[in-house]
Amino acid sequence: MNATLSAVESRRNVRARHNVRILLARSVLFVVVVGLWQIGSALNLIDATVVPSPLAIGASLLKIIVNGQLVFHAWITIQETIAGFLIGAIGGIVLGFAIGRYPALAEVLDPFILAIYSVPKVALAPLFVVWFGIGIFMKIVLAAVTVLFIVFFNTLAGVRNVDRDLVDAVWLMGAKPRDVLFKVLVPSAMSWALTGVRISIPYALIGAIIGELIASNRGIGYLISSAAAAYDTAGVFAALIVLTVLAMLLNAVVDEIDRRLSKWKVDASVSIRGT
Repeated sequence: MNATLSAVESRRNVRARHNVRILLARSVLFVVVVGLWQIGSALNLIDATVVPSPLAIGASLLKIIVNGQLVFHAWITIQETIAGFLIGAIGGIVLGFAIGRYPALAEVLDPFILAIYSVPKVALAPLFVVWFGIGIFMKIVLAAVTVLFIVFFNTLAGVRNVDRDLVDAVWLMGAKPRDVLFKVLVPSAMSWALTGVRISIPYALIGAIIGELIASNRGIGYLISSAAAAYDTAGVFAALIVLTVLAMLLNAVVDEIDRRLSKWKVDASVSIRGT
């Protein structure tokens, strides 16, 4: 028992040291790149009108932090992203199970669903502006549509891959359609649906930003488009940094969800080192 605990603790220490080394390497790489960038700007090797210096970007970022624009616009984008994600994820799961239960219906609808999915979401944005205006609701709808198809196709694939022998056995035992749905299809396909949900979280942010870039007077996308219209490249880069941080936070949430839902999985790298 003590030997097993010692081995587990040893693997944890190895993993912790590995993570520290990776973090240090990333930090050094970041400092080197930013340093060379600043030096190149100071020596006029980089055109400041095209690519501003890190100090200019930092000053622009500090400006929107101090005047409150950052918090205001970032909060708008976060609301659009979360609302669009929830609507799209729930809708995708419901549609996936509803259509997946009837293979014939799924075959009939497949080409139409794929045709709609193939339309770039940027092309839908002007139409959504006409339908829903330029307010926050349009961005929520665009984010929801972006998420819906990802979750829907994953859920549908999960329903289609349910063991048919198990379904037939449940039918033979006298189960009702509701029993088949909630006791066989949902438990079997839910892992597929959750995979779609995890994948789609960053895409909700993409949908919201596309809507803000097309037509908006609020949000991070608006900051980007307004700065670009004023030829303020430092302001564009500052807004992009904020957007990058938001994306990183969303990815961190996705990783944490994946870690909590995948505790049962074996760490392949640890297993290989341990053999």
